[in-house]
Amino acid sequence: MAILRGGRRIGPFDIRLGLPRDRSLDDVEGDPRLKRTQGGNPESTIGRVMGAIAQGEGCAKTNRFLVDFVLPNGVTDKPGQSEILFTEEVQHSSRYGELRQNTEVQRGLRAFVETVEMPGRNLNTTEFKTYGPKREIVYGHSYSGEVTMTFYTDKFLRQRTFFEMWQAAAYDHGTNNVHFYDEYVGAIRVYQLGAFAEENDRDRISYGVHLYECFPKAINAVNYNQGANDEIQKVSVTFAFRDWTNLTLGQVNNFTVGGGFKKPDIVEADRGLIGNIISKLPPELRRAGRDAVNVIKQRVPIGAVTGGKVFPPFL
Repeated sequence: MAILRGGRRIGPFDIRLGLPRDRSLDDVEGDPRLKRTQGGNPESTIGRVMGAIAQGEGCAKTNRFLVDFVLPNGVTDKPGQSEILFTEEVQHSSRYGELRQNTEVQRGLRAFVETVEMPGRNLNTTEFKTYGPKREIVYGHSYSGEVTMTFYTDKFLRQRTFFEMWQAAAYDHGTNNVHFYDEYVGAIRVYQLGAFAEENDRDRISYGVHLYECFPKAINAVNYNQGANDEIQKVSVTFAFRDWTNLTLGQVNNFTVGGGFKKPDIVEADRGLIGNIISKLPPELRRAGRDAVNVIKQRVPIGAVTGGKVFPPFL
């Protein structure tokens, strides 16, 4: 309520003045309370930790990930070799394009991955000493060369069959012949997912690695147990790879990874010419000006017909 209120009717106009109690909403953008940092003291230890987490837009979750497979071509026909001989030699192998025909199983693998390892990188060093304490000098880098994944399986074990077909592109079970390297190596992409406010908190890629020259090196044994009634069957596969690179050093899907908070944008309504002038008046005169404009709107023919809902934009 206002501290002081008063009014007088002058002709058809009802002019009212008042002194409001609260002026906190007069200048919202300049309100010092908006400049405060949320939480406690930002210079304290817990404040620095909270600030670091906020700058990284939260912590990564171990159950927010995605795995995608780039499949190999399969065994192709050799130049100068007869079709009959070629068919006999690769009768138990995955021919060209056969793996890529199982697109339904391949897409389903993304949802059936239970666990996956994101590979690391090692710097190979050697000791160097001329005088005093020794130094570790880097002469190269290396990788573990293997990642292991665990998959849920359906009742047909199609996930296990899929990787058996991939292995069949590397050798023929009937002739025991080994095929060319480029015919059975593919690629694997492992993504870390995170929620973005710009996408209604839906999961989007926030980090990712690409593994080159991959193939299922080992399909581990499947265990059965009469005492496990409600347990889901799983299959573990170990993949060999040669190298990996980081896919997300810059940006991902036009989102910059990390970053601080910016000042919120204040969007003001378009009040028209007279309305903008009235908004610049002191609070004591602002209400009187708005009342006068509303009365004028009702007296103008256009406003009288429409009840003040339609009026020239300059007012």
